Amino acid sequence: MVWKIFSAFLLLMSLIAFILYGADKHKAKSEQWRVKEKTLLLCGVFGGAAGALIGMKVFHHKTRHWYFWAVNLTAVLLYAAGLALLIIYEIKI
Repeated sequence: MVWKIFSAFLLLMSLIAFILYGADKHKAKSEQWRVKEKTLLLCGVFGGAAGALIGMKVFHHKTRHWYFWAVNLTAVLLYAAGLALLIIYEIKI
């Protein structure tokens, strides 16, 4: 049961991250005030890494910055491992 809640949280955060990357790319093209890099990175760290990676690829945004790749790939691996443990051991709260 906990893994379903955790999965829903990761999905929601990924959607938020994806939208933020798209919004920032749009703002970059139209020379508007941008979303801070710190905000984009923290969104990935706090559950939205999958959406951040998809957003990076879809919008071709922040793909030249190695630290965006490093942070988001590491976070995806850690969240995937955590989700796998929750499913395997069915940890209950």
